[in-house]
Amino acid sequence: MDVKSAFLYGTIEEEVYVYQPLGFEDPDHPDKIYVDDIIFGYTSKDLCKAFEKLIKDKFQMSLIGELTFFLGLQVKQKQDGIFISQDEYVAEILRKFGLKDLKLASTPIDTEKPLLKDPDGEDVDV
Repeated sequence: MDVKSAFLYGTIEEEVYVYQPLGFEDPDHPDKIYVDDIIFGYTSKDLCKAFEKLIKDKFQMSLIGELTFFLGLQVKQKQDGIFISQDEYVAEILRKFGLKDLKLASTPIDTEKPLLKDPDGEDVDV
């Protein structure tokens, strides 16, 4: 959700510890930051819609849609859960260091062979 004019004059009672991000410092107001995005979720679609309506009635905002990317993380929401990955970050690192076109090697061990405990080995406390 993207808030059009949120918290311009709002006050809170709680003590909050934040700093202004590098490049966005305001020396005249060092104790203030600007926030205009909201991420929310519920286990119930009805609760989600109710919260969305409640907030939209209070503030001018637009719904951006389902969360797909956040703080460098890719977010995939599926029926069986929410999955977080960094595929794009890994691809960028591979490109950056010239490793994108390398020939991949398969796993050098039989992946179908079960791993068994060595009957003659000693237990180790790790």
